[in-house]
Amino acid sequence: MKHIAQSGQLRCYDDGGREIPCAGSGQDGEYRAGEPWPHPRFAAEGAVVRDHLTGLVWARDANIAGFPVSWPEALVQIAALDGEGYGGFYDWRLPNRRELRSLMCYQARKPSLPAGHPFINVFLGWYWTSTSAAIHPAYAWSVHLEGARMFYGGKDQFSLFWPVRGAGNGLLAATGADRCFDAFGAEIPCRGSGQDGENQAGASWPRPRFVANDAVVVDRLTDLIWAGVADAAGRTVTWDEALATVRRLNREGYGNMTSWRLPNINELESLVDCRFHSPALSAGHPFVQVQEAYWSSTTSYFETDWAWVLYLHKGACGVGHKPGKTFHVWPVATLAKTA
Repeated sequence: MKHIAQSGQLRCYDDGGREIPCAGSGQDGEYRAGEPWPHPRFAAEGAVVRDHLTGLVWARDANIAGFPVSWPEALVQIAALDGEGYGGFYDWRLPNRRELRSLMCYQARKPSLPAGHPFINVFLGWYWTSTSAAIHPAYAWSVHLEGARMFYGGKDQFSLFWPVRGAGNGLLAATGADRCFDAFGAEIPCRGSGQDGENQAGASWPRPRFVANDAVVVDRLTDLIWAGVADAAGRTVTWDEALATVRRLNREGYGNMTSWRLPNINELESLVDCRFHSPALSAGHPFVQVQEAYWSSTTSYFETDWAWVLYLHKGACGVGHKPGKTFHVWPVATLAKTA
């Protein structure tokens, strides 16, 4: 598939949080879908760190400011780093939500970064992204380094920031954001703002992005195939029931396919178009029966009796307790390559 990296999850867990063999589990740790991580993944180069997975370059110091700042202050301080040529570079920016999420490892916690990373001064708290929340433009997306959650906070609140630079290698897709907003949620010109809507970093999206084909929909951005009906169980289910639903679809040959799986959290997040909310899907998408939140196949390593969930109305990535009948099922498969 294109534009999606592996989550880093290598193990599998039951609904009580106990580790189990991955074979036949249907979990993220079994399929490990996405671009594999290179070894070593990171290379420290003086004041910066190069990520060989994404091609992005990060400040090695994950707390340059030394203390939390508001979102507008973070953008101002990034501009100041440019002005002084921090690390010998003049193209620093506040990362968008996909760029910051790309650092997360879902087999790690406190911090949720890959083992052996070379970063220093990592704070177990919230870090700003440059992406405003479509559902509340006076809020911006942030990522929590303790456990990898992604949610939005008021732009007048205080979080840390982690500068990034470089065009990357094309692995990460753009977020879809193309507008910019001030701290009060009013739309402003993007030029000179330093926001996601100005930089639009990442691989551009094909048009149309989604192509419906009978019971399935092909995402031409990622080469993933999604069920056209975005509610495979027809109700909220437990995590185990979500995995069982996918096995049933394979037995039945839903959509003339037998390679369905429960998507990992990176695959689910790839659906999000940051221009929209309720749901956070591109206008004119072909899916039907879209629900508010979906189980992923990725266990929360912070608490292994919980699993990652995409809250699609908002576009947020959080967790849910596996035994709860609380979320829906949206099966995915990978587009077969032809010679």
